[in-house]
Amino acid sequence: MATMTATVRAGRLELPQPIDLPDGTEIEIRLPEQMASDPSQDDDAPMTPDEIARTLAAMEKVEPLEMSDEERAALEADRLARKEWEKAHFEEHAEKLQRIWE
Repeated sequence: MATMTATVRAGRLELPQPIDLPDGTEIEIRLPEQMASDPSQDDDAPMTPDEIARTLAAMEKVEPLEMSDEERAALEADRLARKEWEKAHFEEHAEKLQRIWE
């Protein structure tokens, strides 16, 4: 069986030269392994009971986040500094958004 390399552009295959096949001829395209359609890899599909069990087991292994008083104080100081910066720059950002929508 002859092979040919094609380039994908905007979801379509571009061949380096025309091939002599009648219109409507079906051809088989072998996708790379990571592209092969496997329903178990479909992010929109509901999780199987086994996947749920494995996910819950992995979540149980996660240690809770514990911070020292110093870390907690530094986090709160950073949060307050960011809040003040956002309040100080609110008008500037609001004007930019208003110009975009005009």
